Amino acid sequence: MPRVSRSPALRLYGIFTRLAQPLLRRKLRKRAKAEPGYAHAVGERFGVYDPALQIRDACWVHAVSLGETRAAAILIAELRRQLPGVPILLTHGTATGREEGAKLLQDGDVQVWQPWDTPKAVAAFLDRFRPRIGVLMETEVWPELTAACAERGIPLTLANARLSEKSLAKAERWSSLARPAYASLAAVWAQSEADAHRLVSLGAKLGGVFGNLKFDAQPDARQLVHAQALRARLPKPVVVFASSRDGEEAMLLDALRHFWTTAPSSDDFGPAAAADGNPGRPRGERARHLPRLRACDVQWLIVPRHPQRFDAVAELIAQRGFACVRRSTAEGAPEGEEIWLGDSLGEMALYYGLSEAALLGGSFAPLGGQNLIEAAACACPIVMGPSTFNFAEAAELAIAAGGALRVDDMMKAVVHALSLVADKGRCAAMSQAALGFAGSHRGAAERTAAAILALGQSVPDPEPVVVPVGPDAAMAAGPGDASAAGGSSEPSMQAVPPVSPQMLEPGAGAAPASTTAHPAGHPPGERAEPVFDPDAPLVVPDERRG
Repeated sequence: MPRVSRSPALRLYGIFTRLAQPLLRRKLRKRAKAEPGYAHAVGERFGVYDPALQIRDACWVHAVSLGETRAAAILIAELRRQLPGVPILLTHGTATGREEGAKLLQDGDVQVWQPWDTPKAVAAFLDRFRPRIGVLMETEVWPELTAACAERGIPLTLANARLSEKSLAKAERWSSLARPAYASLAAVWAQSEADAHRLVSLGAKLGGVFGNLKFDAQPDARQLVHAQALRARLPKPVVVFASSRDGEEAMLLDALRHFWTTAPSSDDFGPAAAADGNPGRPRGERARHLPRLRACDVQWLIVPRHPQRFDAVAELIAQRGFACVRRSTAEGAPEGEEIWLGDSLGEMALYYGLSEAALLGGSFAPLGGQNLIEAAACACPIVMGPSTFNFAEAAELAIAAGGALRVDDMMKAVVHALSLVADKGRCAAMSQAALGFAGSHRGAAERTAAAILALGQSVPDPEPVVVPVGPDAAMAAGPGDASAAGGSSEPSMQAVPPVSPQMLEPGAGAAPASTTAHPAGHPPGERAEPVFDPDAPLVVPDERRG
């Protein structure tokens, strides 16, 4: 195994992460009280694995949380399309990411927690599973992990890569750790030219600017059909506050109370990025777009970003004096409730399909915004706040395309949402613009998967790893390590002809892979669907409730 010189900074970092392990265990126990998933297989985070978990020569994909896992689903589906049978090793850092990732597994795949970034845990992970190639999703670059992969000759890449100015400044403050980590990556495939420039400034090897994988996501068609059937029966138009973050729900409820029985005035309207991308409208033109609706004339739907906050948001709604109904307990389409709470997972297409407009969560507090592409793909106009650094390019492109507008604060967001609902023609035009914007930027999945497979097939077969003996053996390799039995028979990443990104035409994104259990008569990657009944109650299955 090649040896990579470890800097004093990396050695000190390793000591720190090792000493921090008790704090991590305590944090996991605390998180598990709200999300039981954090109590599952805790030993995996420290390099101890179930003997039944066996995989070799796999494509390892690390998706830390829910958003990255949804992007990984698009990439994994395309990897399977280009190389059927490719074994996938899937890792996560959060309970919601792992729950979502379980839906992607097929026979022969393995899912475990990301190892805590200590030399011992990382070595145990890599020596146990020995992936042929590693793919980190979006931002997850860890100093020990990158160094250990370099030592073992495992090409570690960063796909759908993004790096904000804020993250770049933080990395530069810790340059003695960040620069070697980024330089150790075999390739990074950036979402945008701006991301690429920042990544290269840290020493990363740019493999291409492929765009955002999330453009290749296809909304659940059945959810959209269901939404349209319900929408036709609802007494009020719906506006969704999608992926809201802590503190933002209070902003919305305060704004709704302000305009609950009084329609906004011209002064309330304020400037906003217009549908054509202009920074605002003259005062006289604004008057023509003034909403005649009050907040009580609209059905407001709040969908918190994190499921562990569902109960807290429900309590907040009640404390602010609003009647609330939860999606998880509704027997059908609620009527007469002032606020709906979308407390289910995996139903954003349904929520967007019900709505005339979407307020973008994470953009009204200084959090960088959540994914706006999914709303656009569902033809839902977007009203965003000032903070969108996580999706900076997508936000500007959506505004320029006419599918989104930006406002200064939540008060103006409510006013502009009311304006859109009141102006059917403008709302329809923005819907079509949003849909066109989402469809015009596809192709990242095809390009990224081809680059991964080309790099993976160029890697020589891994050399056997000597399994330690003695008291540290279980930690280093885990019980039942298949290397002691001569390996396993899982399919490997077969050689594929290298494909230049310039030779690829953008293609439609593939749907996420199915779960491990396949109904009789349906091949892997497909699932049986019930016949849709628009008159059936809108009930959330138990396994999808928050």
